[in-house]
Amino acid sequence: MTTKLLTALILGAGLSASAAMAHDETPASVQAGPAPLRADGHAPIGVMGDHRHKTGELMFSYRFMHMDMGGNRRGTSALSPDTIVTTVPNRFFGMPGMPPTLRIVPTDMTMDMHMFGAMYAPNDRVTLMAMLPYIEKRMNHLTYMGGAGTTVRGGFQTSSSGIGDVKVSALVGLHESGLHKWHLNLGLSLPTGSISETGRILTPMGGTPVVRLPYGMQLGSGTYDLLPGITYQGGAGDLRWGAQMSGVIRLGSNDAGYSLGDELRATAWMSRQLAPWISVSGRVEGKSIGRIDGLDPRIMGPVQTADPRNYGGDTISVYGGLNLVGQKGGWRGHRFALELGAPVYQDLNGVQMETDWTLTLGWQKAF
Repeated sequence: MTTKLLTALILGAGLSASAAMAHDETPASVQAGPAPLRADGHAPIGVMGDHRHKTGELMFSYRFMHMDMGGNRRGTSALSPDTIVTTVPNRFFGMPGMPPTLRIVPTDMTMDMHMFGAMYAPNDRVTLMAMLPYIEKRMNHLTYMGGAGTTVRGGFQTSSSGIGDVKVSALVGLHESGLHKWHLNLGLSLPTGSISETGRILTPMGGTPVVRLPYGMQLGSGTYDLLPGITYQGGAGDLRWGAQMSGVIRLGSNDAGYSLGDELRATAWMSRQLAPWISVSGRVEGKSIGRIDGLDPRIMGPVQTADPRNYGGDTISVYGGLNLVGQKGGWRGHRFALELGAPVYQDLNGVQMETDWTLTLGWQKAF
């Protein structure tokens, strides 16, 4: 299913490119003062590495990204907490104190990310980019009494926060004809995020030990990761469109003995300018993430998030966005944008929490 989804998105982008060879229809009239800036001059704020700059240009950016997760599913089917603790086997059963089924269930999770970015163009063909994330995660759980049954002992929350993995990239132009542009995305993710975060939990027997948090609560991958991609943008008149295919390739295992799953994403978008200072956008994204390879021996317990097999899967999401750009005075060139999205299809590996919705707010300014 994933291969068909990604192929359809890529072919759709190619058809848009071949069918839209018209140049910008904006009249080339002589205007007093600086020319208007287009609010849709960039892709929706949720797309990274979408555009290059002219020689010597520098751009700073800030994005706030929020993700909200709630409820659990196996594959495409929803699961209640009671069903999980009575039917889902515990991978660690047989070890001291480990029950045969899961007894701790995550119920909801939020993640907030503050992403600070900078771009610089040493020449017209190449733009360099660096991204520094600060991440905050919170996860709520229900703990059931030890043994069997559906009696709840209590609840608890774990959290982690700190710097994530820094990403550096080069955007290399391939072809440009009017408004139609192609470039390569060549990036590397550095293992600057922690993979040793800890928290206090409530066990089925009533203990409250401090343990290493599961993989999804860590702040980085612990590995150097390649970030390949290719991006297309085009437009005509008041419309702009584009597509991007990107991946994450893990380079070996980290110091804890595992590597996160490789990732493949394909996205396509279209925006319409309502006036030079405002545009609206729509976007669809397909994403496929592999299971975790390996195991951290310090992460274990009767909870789904401790099992590397319960990570990854296939997701299709849709997004709507609003883009603004200042035209005069001190506000000229300042870009503000938001994008709100939600999955329309989730096929998850093993038992996992599902994503409910995401929000991205952003600011950009080029000099």
